[in-house]
Amino acid sequence: MVVGISVNRYKADYHVPVLWREVLEHLVVKSDGIYVDCTLGGGGHANAILDNISESGFLLGIDQDDDALKFASGRLSGYKNFKAVKGNFSEISAILKKHDLPVADGFLLDLGVSSHQLNESSRGFAFSVDAPLDMRMDKNNQMTAAMVLNSLSERELADIFYKYGEERKSYLIAARIMEFRNTKQLETTADLKRIVTNFYSGKHLIKALARVFQSIRIYVNKELDVMATALQDCFDHLGPNGRLAVIAYHSLEDRLVKNTLKFWAADCICPPELPVCQCDKKKEVRLIKPYPMVPEKDEVLYNNRSRSGKLRICEKLTGTDDEINN
Repeated sequence: MVVGISVNRYKADYHVPVLWREVLEHLVVKSDGIYVDCTLGGGGHANAILDNISESGFLLGIDQDDDALKFASGRLSGYKNFKAVKGNFSEISAILKKHDLPVADGFLLDLGVSSHQLNESSRGFAFSVDAPLDMRMDKNNQMTAAMVLNSLSERELADIFYKYGEERKSYLIAARIMEFRNTKQLETTADLKRIVTNFYSGKHLIKALARVFQSIRIYVNKELDVMATALQDCFDHLGPNGRLAVIAYHSLEDRLVKNTLKFWAADCICPPELPVCQCDKKKEVRLIKPYPMVPEKDEVLYNNRSRSGKLRICEKLTGTDDEINN
């Protein structure tokens, strides 16, 4: 654990970075290393990394949100060993090639929505305020939440709510949306909230709204699809003993990260009933911890939105016997 640094050292009104102490301790292990923050956001994690690498080290920050790039670029303008670029982290291979960075010593993926995106009502990510049904992380994306809710079939909407939100009343909510569409289009977050309110109340309503809004946001931004691509690309571009750190905020994200890292860390994936390995699978990473790291109590008290964060980190092996046996 990194000690002696205030919990609010890297806070900004734009966003408060989650698990930044754990990221510093377990990701930034080479002071002169090359690091890539694939989800730059407000630059909190980037600020912490830059404070803990030497001038011969380098950090590339990537984000698809123009607001985030503008804020982080201004915040980190004093660092000469930092560069911010626009892009989706699913494009990491092309971005690294463009900037002549074939390998890196560490990648960071901080998934989910930033505090700024939640707080900016016009983006439509939050159900606590009435706003247009947008939910695009990249404003150049042609697909909005309103387009999805007003054009897809009842079955397609139900599948989205169930697959990406694990919502058990997915078909009832989808059916009510179709009824709503018989009279008018869904235009605002209040429209969607009103529909969900038909099936839940009290604390159950808050959780249901979170699930439904999450599912639409994931679908609009293709979050799980791009995440799977990004994980593999980051792994492919890790140098010897390089590390990949991923912070997930809900079960779907964390399950994908967990299973991916577990596969990389496996030395055999044959069915257990086979007496002899026939898969030739070799262990490719070492898990830094066998379990996810979660925020300490002081961080949750300071930043309540951090409470669901889970950090998993792996280290790429070079193939030596000592590493593989550890």
